[in-house]
Amino acid sequence: MSVSQQRLPPSGEYRGKAGFVIARLQELHPKLIDLSLGRLEALLAKLGHPERNLPPVIHVAGTNGKGSTCANLRAIAEAAGLRVHVMTSPHLLSVTERFRLAGQFVSEEQLIETLEEIERINNGDPITVFEVLTAAGFLLFSRTPADLAIIEVGLGGRYDATNVIPAPIACIITSISLDHQAFLGDDIVTIAREKAGIIKNHVPVIIAPQEKDVLALIRSIAQEHSAPSYVLNDEITLQDLAKGISYSDPLGTLSLPLPALEGPHQNQNSALAIAALRLADLALPLSSFAAISKASWPARLQPLNGALKKMLPPEWSLILDGGHNPGAGEALAKVLKDWNDQPIHLIVGLKDSKDASGFLRPLMPYAQTIQAVAEPDQHLAMNVEAIMKSAQKAGGKALKGSTIKAALAYLTSHYATTTKARVLICGSLYLAGCALSQDGTNLH
Repeated sequence: MSVSQQRLPPSGEYRGKAGFVIARLQELHPKLIDLSLGRLEALLAKLGHPERNLPPVIHVAGTNGKGSTCANLRAIAEAAGLRVHVMTSPHLLSVTERFRLAGQFVSEEQLIETLEEIERINNGDPITVFEVLTAAGFLLFSRTPADLAIIEVGLGGRYDATNVIPAPIACIITSISLDHQAFLGDDIVTIAREKAGIIKNHVPVIIAPQEKDVLALIRSIAQEHSAPSYVLNDEITLQDLAKGISYSDPLGTLSLPLPALEGPHQNQNSALAIAALRLADLALPLSSFAAISKASWPARLQPLNGALKKMLPPEWSLILDGGHNPGAGEALAKVLKDWNDQPIHLIVGLKDSKDASGFLRPLMPYAQTIQAVAEPDQHLAMNVEAIMKSAQKAGGKALKGSTIKAALAYLTSHYATTTKARVLICGSLYLAGCALSQDGTNLH
């Protein structure tokens, strides 16, 4: 029976027809995550080393802001007329979101063909699903002409599957905070060492503002590799203008519009993208950098206007954000602080391995209500009671919201007399995928 003739797999991280192939591949290795490079290097050798036949690569690591930085990179490069491949993770609705081929999402049929080709060539050898998906990205990118490839690290950096690529033209390390401690280490400096593992000899590295010890470590690793390092707020500076930002680096100064992506942290992510493209010496026209005003990236303070929004009073706003760790909570808190003109209601669901109290603590002072939710088809969802306990640990209180729709119904029935309010669904990219699906949003 062909993949197209089979019943769709149950909802979860991998939906659609490609989910059948991925389900088979998941049986090849006992661990979902196993950070090492040997298995993938062996597979890539059998595939003819597609990772050596890519267009120039910009490699992006960090904890928060990777996806937004990639979105800004793509917007600028495409505005300059470049054909751009992009590989990011995780996806929200479909695994095809992980791969853009010269600007377009890969089709599910093409991805299935590529995965099945890899499955045949791998011939049952142990391999993780993320390693297979990374190999698929390299294979797709090597077969489709493009001028630039933007590749986001999956987890960590040093032993992440994407780190098999030869020297990129630039590396970016976004903001680093505590996350994935079970795989990367219990303290932020140890985690930073893993992230900085993408730094290559003589390749410029663009670095977001970091804690003092973290920045010193990354600078020292760059020096060991004779890699020029450029740090935002040091070699790279930003200044707010009346209706935009002033950006400066060793090559000069640009006056630019505000980034399209919402939140003060997005100025930083757009600056990282601008610096990488300029300092990689791609000689893009200066006008192309204004494309930060057109960058788009789902589930990053994204307004929702579909079926879920219709459950709320007409003047209320419904916003979606996928931030899910303490660093993301701090960034969101700065946004919420600026939203003091209206009441704020949070609907929060998290992945079961996350630091829920660390994420919630900075948000507490700004929320009129917090409701804990877990969708039935939310991958690896933390249960509602655990979120409520974490909120209490963080010094606040979360109500039992059950699901997104139940939480919205509660707000409508209890606060409908409020003229205006903002409702923020947040805490997990998997929850964000559920919200987008229920709202009827199509990312393709």
